[in-house]
Amino acid sequence: MTDFGAIDALLAGAKKEVPLPPAEERRHLREELNLSRAQLAQALGVSSSTVAGWEAGRDPSGATREKYAYFLEGARTKLAAPAAEDAPADEPDEPDDVTLAATGSDAEADAVDVLTTPRPCVLCGQPARHQVEGFPQHLDRAECGTPAPLGEPTPAEKPATPAEPRWTAPADTHRPAQRGVKVVPAGRRLKTADTPDLIGSAVAAALAEHSGDLGAATNTLVKKAIPDAMALLDHSRKGGRYEVVAHPWLPDVLRKQSSRGADQIWEARPKWTRPELPPGEHEITALDVNGAYLSALKTHLPLGQLEHSTGDQHDRRRSGVHLITPPDWDHDDYLPNPIGSRDEPGPLWVTEPTLRLLLRVSSAKYGLCDPPQIHESWTSGATEGLLEKFRVVLKDARDRAITEDDEVTLEYVKAMYSKFVSTLGESNYNRELYRTDWMHLIRSQAFANLWWKAHRAYDEGLMVVRAMGTDELHVTGDWRAVFPEGRGVAEVKVKDVYTVGTGPADDGL
Repeated sequence: MTDFGAIDALLAGAKKEVPLPPAEERRHLREELNLSRAQLAQALGVSSSTVAGWEAGRDPSGATREKYAYFLEGARTKLAAPAAEDAPADEPDEPDDVTLAATGSDAEADAVDVLTTPRPCVLCGQPARHQVEGFPQHLDRAECGTPAPLGEPTPAEKPATPAEPRWTAPADTHRPAQRGVKVVPAGRRLKTADTPDLIGSAVAAALAEHSGDLGAATNTLVKKAIPDAMALLDHSRKGGRYEVVAHPWLPDVLRKQSSRGADQIWEARPKWTRPELPPGEHEITALDVNGAYLSALKTHLPLGQLEHSTGDQHDRRRSGVHLITPPDWDHDDYLPNPIGSRDEPGPLWVTEPTLRLLLRVSSAKYGLCDPPQIHESWTSGATEGLLEKFRVVLKDARDRAITEDDEVTLEYVKAMYSKFVSTLGESNYNRELYRTDWMHLIRSQAFANLWWKAHRAYDEGLMVVRAMGTDELHVTGDWRAVFPEGRGVAEVKVKDVYTVGTGPADDGL
């Protein structure tokens, strides 16, 4: 006969598992409270990887599940608390772009000026009453004759005023009509908190898809790094001042000379080794520069289509490519040439970062060479902050991944920024953004950054032995007194330590 007492006792002692929110909400709750996986793991008595697994879809059990559910419910309650407790009830809305420009309270918006006399808009040619970064533009698209972005309705055309004739471009700048720079209409800016965590969501989805298999999830994420980077760029551009021109007209110098050939742009890639070392034995440290291409996203990028000019003049408000005759370099015994390893003499096309590097080292402050001679240029109005929000999102994700020992996210982020740069040119893998000029400029900025690290090492008393590519610098001496060590973007890490030289007859590397 069934022991009903035993069954009653079993039911009395049984517990229904505490429900947990969906996996994607778990990570969101933690990050909204600015808590790392390591902090939560320590409080729950588990490892960081265990927390990562829960945020990917795996569920804890027993007492650990109850503690995790308690944390999630508490986080949900804390985040749902009304914001009025922390801020005055009559706090005004965030000022719009024009207000910020007038008050100077926003560094990005302080370049909007009201013109006393209307000037031709750089986009449509009609008279405009405002200028941005020194370029006349309409703040309201309804007043501008440029086409609306894809997916947006075209505003009604405004009849031209006879007293304000349309401006025409100079004869040497004619080319197919393209959309250029666009000022975002005045209004509330997008705050960082308003941007969804696309990187975290993608990692969580990949881990869930592969049941927590880190290797399989990483492979999936790396394969989709390019479209994911483009989606992240789109989100980071919301609230930005300028519209990205995805497929501008490009001059022939930026086009491949043959199907398998290259264009005419010289990126100044360093491939330099000190020709001779002092007698004796030397311990050399090969340093690895972290996130070289990620740092190089902060460079002066042309906003619209490139325009041609001639003459030995450089406008720092513009960026592009330049045909120059480089100066002689007499310091190859201890510092690499700023234009990289080049055997052929004569003029060559270089990018904005290379030209600015040459102009700086030839200035009175450094006096390392004569100024380069500029023959002609293809440039457009430029800004250094065009990809800044994109870069910061990637950098923050990279920093968090390193702190939390999250190799999946780290490899995913690396693939996003490296493949973003490498596919900006003619690539079958990225059809959304075709900016060969940007690709060359970003690469050259990475090379210029490495050159400055070599110069800093030399200036601080180290012996520079080798500089290669974007991220490899070999030195002798107390390099830790010059460069911070670590895995962060502003730090370097040791790649190798080796010894060369035994006496006067053995100086080679």
